[in-house]
Amino acid sequence: MTAGGSSAGQEPLVSVIVPVFNAEKFLSKTLSSIRGQTYRNLEIILVDDGSRDRSLAICREAAQEDDRIKVLTKENGGAGSARNMGILAAQGALIGFADSDDLLYPDMYETLVAGYLQAGEELAKAGRTDAAPAADTGAKDAFSGKPFLIQTGREEIDEEGKRLPDAVIPPASVTRIRASDFARSLLLYTGDSSMCTKLTPAGLLRENLFEEKTLGEDFGLLMRLCGRIAGVVNLPSTGYRVVHRAGSATRRGSAAQFSKAYVDIVRQADKVEEEIVPEHPELSDAAKAFALIERLDYLLHVPVRDMNRQNLFYTEVCGYLRRNLRVMCASPLIGAKKKLYLLLLTAAPVTVRKVHLLLRGRKMAKEKMTR
Repeated sequence: MTAGGSSAGQEPLVSVIVPVFNAEKFLSKTLSSIRGQTYRNLEIILVDDGSRDRSLAICREAAQEDDRIKVLTKENGGAGSARNMGILAAQGALIGFADSDDLLYPDMYETLVAGYLQAGEELAKAGRTDAAPAADTGAKDAFSGKPFLIQTGREEIDEEGKRLPDAVIPPASVTRIRASDFARSLLLYTGDSSMCTKLTPAGLLRENLFEEKTLGEDFGLLMRLCGRIAGVVNLPSTGYRVVHRAGSATRRGSAAQFSKAYVDIVRQADKVEEEIVPEHPELSDAAKAFALIERLDYLLHVPVRDMNRQNLFYTEVCGYLRRNLRVMCASPLIGAKKKLYLLLLTAAPVTVRKVHLLLRGRKMAKEKMTR
């Protein structure tokens, strides 16, 4: 048997899970990009999460046209619960994910599967291969013996198709990243926390489902996998296209809206410190910097009207900053500008936010006048 659970010479079945909720405006394009993959041995699982528009009808129409498509339905419970339903129903040896408003390059899964099988064969022949580059003779962590993930790059575009700055730059060549190093990269914002750019062994996901009723579930799952995988094989390719749309689950439609994501990611940061760091103390400094920066992001976006003692989450955030003031000042992992904002918000959060909003409003007005 080769990597992925397929016999030699056979292509492993890949289950692509797509949670669907009120996506009628863009779902057809997403499905076309999945159905049009050059890698044909796909099982496409569409999980309608209680949509109130024509999304379910579009899913069923697509299933009539393509017998690789399976449609599941459930009451609304969020992307995590929809993905979990898909995982438990999946028949593939490998599982991938796509959001219902994004797009895939035609050769994405062909590239990922080929890379996964190649890496598996190399590891099997070697018997033991270090996760670090070959030149790093001091590496001790074996990359074989545990399951691994494979990852392609992604590009970011807006609704008009304009290219946005890349969130993550693909490597110049195939790179193996140890699990702890990958977890550290997520905490330092240099790694890719999206499950949509990856293929994962199905058995690993069945034993480690997504957290439900929260945003940031991809990040949370990848951090929990830190002690369960050898690492991530990162390919020098781009295969996934994230379409940034106003008003989506993790993006605000306007400055007046406050996304639940700012709260949930702070809670994810707390879980890392409470559950992951005790088992992986080498992540302690990065986890603390991550927790502080995510609290900064929360304080820069929470409505000023909610910055009061009645908001228990807000008071907890402020208390955390005060308790970690010395760590904040000493951390080399927090940039000077963010450190300054953190110090100011620790001292006078409401006043600093009002000044921040005033300055941002003036800047936006000036930019509007110069257009």
